[in-house]
Amino acid sequence: MLSAMFIAGGLDALRNPDGKVKAAEAVTGPLGERVPALAGDPRILVRLNGAVQVGAGVMLATGTFRRLAALALIGSIVPTTYAGHRFWEETDDSARTQQVTHFLKNVGLLGGLILAAVDT
Repeated sequence: MLSAMFIAGGLDALRNPDGKVKAAEAVTGPLGERVPALAGDPRILVRLNGAVQVGAGVMLATGTFRRLAALALIGSIVPTTYAGHRFWEETDDSARTQQVTHFLKNVGLLGGLILAAVDT
């Protein structure tokens, strides 16, 4: 169940990266400055993140290398949450409330992924 959100979101990022590029620039811009090889088109990084989410989500759902899959999803959800749910920048109360909700939802998913990564 945990992987469903990542598979669906990853497929959306692969199919429709343009809607996520503006938000992703909060991460892709500074990342491109530090790693010049990643300074190109942010659409590529959005699609790459989507591919990681789909691949690792399927792995987690099927129990294949589940700890590795959970770690990959952790590496994906942290920058995705930072870029996509920047509630601290919202000036409209309704938009801020919505972004806080999505931010906290992702924190909950992160908690589930941490449990999956360290479960022995």
